[in-house]
Amino acid sequence: MGKVKIEKANIEDALILTRLKKNVFDTEKEKWLGSQDGIVDHNIQPPGYDSIEMTKYMIRELNYFKILYEGVLVGGLILTVVGKRHGRVDRIFVDPLYQGKGIGTMVMKCMETEYPEVMTWELETSRRQLSNHRFYENMGYKKIYEANNEFCYEKKMKEGAFVGGESREITIHGDILNDGDLSGLQVEYSNMKETDFYGINGSYSTYSNSNLMGAGFNNCNLSESRFQNINLQKALIADLNMSQSELAHVTLGGVHVHDTNLGEKNEHIRFERCDLHGSKFDNCNLNHVEISNCDVTRMKINGISVEDLMEAYESIQGKRKD
Repeated sequence: MGKVKIEKANIEDALILTRLKKNVFDTEKEKWLGSQDGIVDHNIQPPGYDSIEMTKYMIRELNYFKILYEGVLVGGLILTVVGKRHGRVDRIFVDPLYQGKGIGTMVMKCMETEYPEVMTWELETSRRQLSNHRFYENMGYKKIYEANNEFCYEKKMKEGAFVGGESREITIHGDILNDGDLSGLQVEYSNMKETDFYGINGSYSTYSNSNLMGAGFNNCNLSESRFQNINLQKALIADLNMSQSELAHVTLGGVHVHDTNLGEKNEHIRFERCDLHGSKFDNCNLNHVEISNCDVTRMKINGISVEDLMEAYESIQGKRKD
């Protein structure tokens, strides 16, 4: 077979990678869903898969590689590598014209070579994509759970020891671990339900592929933290200082934002490429707010149609020119 290699993508690659990804996932939809209307499978067509802005975000924030076959850009590999030992395959896609040449197999091997320190790789795929199941199983992945629409696979590269190959003994008195040094410790597949952490220095710790349902974070310094690929349905996010933070590619259906300010420096909020259809702003200070290049069909301000306001404004401007 031809030579396959992966290289880190850059922003200049965003357009062609987006087009490739859209073609691949649209082809997968046709293959596995056909003409079935109303069926949404986010593993077959991930949210934002056809968005160049999503591609740019992933290039900036994740480990985004372009796949080259004989020097030709034929696909992409998107990874999240967290902590010291764990990696997640977020996306892998190859142009349908180049599939069946063993490119996917070589890409996965290149990935493992690129990150030799990663001990565990995990990924999710649609339960409908049967060819994916066979491919990942042939690559050494094992199914660790299945849900209604997806399977989760995991591959253990090798059994790792503690950091530096040194084990350690930890003493717990009753149900209290006090003044222990757990820095650099790898905790895997442990039941920590209802565990209480207080006064902990957990800076730059990572939580991945974990069930933290119902977890509470109170009076914590989470500055510079990253929350990616997280299910926050019905979560309460309150009493937070999020100055200069970024919310990107977030689904906000049904979210209620209230009693919010712009901080001591009055730093302005920017909304770009957002779908705010049917949203309401009530009793808000909108001084100096600017709205441009937006679809304002049936939008109203104090009960008055913006379309009528614009028509009246243009009429007045026309009369002034006359």
